[in-house]
Amino acid sequence: MRIASQLGVLLCVCASASPRDGVLDRGNGPEPSTLDAHRCQEVACGNVLRDLYEGLIAEGADGTPIPGTAERWDVSSDGLTWSFHLRAGLRWSNGEVLDASQIVASFQRAFAPATTAPFAEQFGALRNADSVQKGKLPPTALGVEATDARTVAFHLVRPAPLSHLLLLPIAYPVYLPAVQRYGAQHTRPGNLVGNGAYRLRAWLPQAAITLERNPQFHAPAAIAVVRYDVTEDAGSELKRYQAGDLDLTETLPPQPLAQLRARFGNQLRIEPYLGAFWFGFNVTKAPFDDRDRKHSALALRQALSLAVDREKLTLYLTGFGEKPAFGIVPPQVSGYTAPTIPAAHWTQVQREHEAQRLFHAASYTSNDPPTIELRFNTSALHRRLALAVAAMWRETLGVHVTLRNEEWKVFVQNRRQRTITQAFRGGWIADVDDARNFLAAFASNSALNWTGWRDPKFDALISQADAEPDESRRDALLAQAEARLLAAQPVLPLYFYTSKRLVKPWVGGYKANPLDHHASRFLTLKVPAQ
Repeated sequence: MRIASQLGVLLCVCASASPRDGVLDRGNGPEPSTLDAHRCQEVACGNVLRDLYEGLIAEGADGTPIPGTAERWDVSSDGLTWSFHLRAGLRWSNGEVLDASQIVASFQRAFAPATTAPFAEQFGALRNADSVQKGKLPPTALGVEATDARTVAFHLVRPAPLSHLLLLPIAYPVYLPAVQRYGAQHTRPGNLVGNGAYRLRAWLPQAAITLERNPQFHAPAAIAVVRYDVTEDAGSELKRYQAGDLDLTETLPPQPLAQLRARFGNQLRIEPYLGAFWFGFNVTKAPFDDRDRKHSALALRQALSLAVDREKLTLYLTGFGEKPAFGIVPPQVSGYTAPTIPAAHWTQVQREHEAQRLFHAASYTSNDPPTIELRFNTSALHRRLALAVAAMWRETLGVHVTLRNEEWKVFVQNRRQRTITQAFRGGWIADVDDARNFLAAFASNSALNWTGWRDPKFDALISQADAEPDESRRDALLAQAEARLLAAQPVLPLYFYTSKRLVKPWVGGYKANPLDHHASRFLTLKVPAQ
């Protein structure tokens, strides 16, 4: 009775508290690793950057491309030249004029080798993009030019979905005088100059990033102040939401769905989401290095994958409608048919029997098992998943597992460097609705290839898909690439995401979309009905 009474009080607070005057408090997950638009590669910084900047094309509340700094654009009949015509009167948040030449200069900075932009690889169709990024040509050779003060032209070597690619943070215009003056500190309050609906007011590390309405923006936002709160732990985030500290959450901790619906009703938003969660194997280090002559690293990776009961994970641990995954590309990706994975249709008993066979084929026994370190960023769900997978590995194969959790920035750095990682938490949230977006990170030259896996045939299939104008044949090539990736097993797919949030009744304008992007400019705060 006491617990029920406390829950009732929390529900009452959650339903009746009023929004703070003109302030939207948003849970945002871990501390963003950067607010440099050209270097952002994660959800936490992308959420904030969509408020601070606007590219030539923007995203509407429902995720569809809409005019951004460009009021319209034209595409040549061969699909190789895109011309973007800028709005009149564009200004930076400091009041200075923003014109086409500055947008071009920003693109040149984004593709310069020193920037090491993680999404530059997505623009392989842009003329000279690869050569510029590798330092073989100067940034001025990039296929972007200002044909006049209000027109930016892109020159491609093959047709590409530029209207989707230009939604990525790498395409946001960065104010170069601040970069030149402050260097890496150009992202700090007082230094950062953007062109979006908001400007940066404050950044308290490991606490919150506060934005205020940008009076220079061409479409003033309804909400005056937005606070992005660091909510690395989903359980703590839920408590803050219940206490009235947050207006919407970034995610939710695993809990029985029926109970959440009973407690929060329409405040609970669960939607399909283009995201995949997986564990990665560092194939440059033991015990997953294919150069190991004593043990078969491939057989070990395959055994570890088959030993995991994905149905149990999604039913008992995640619990928000996630689907067990044996591949990398989510089934909702438009126009894509994933390769057939036979093990996906086996029973778990069959998978475990095959896992044990492969484990012995790798020259391991339960008396002489490997010890594996499984690394993940701090999160209650990630810890529970790691514990569950470790238990499955131990029970089925006798593997010894050491768990190591790290603060987000440390984890990201270690994962990227591939120096001390063995097995690690991975995953991908789509930047665009395209299968390639999930697969390109595994190319040999990708800065996002955290596994270190290299396969020339995989790289060739990605290149062939890039050069293929027919969409169905392109998707077929991508499916072949995914099949090679899954056969080599540098990753252990676990499940496909759903987006899951709590949104207060007084937050208006919130619309579901498959990329789960919700720019603050489209949201409103309204006084709840009495």
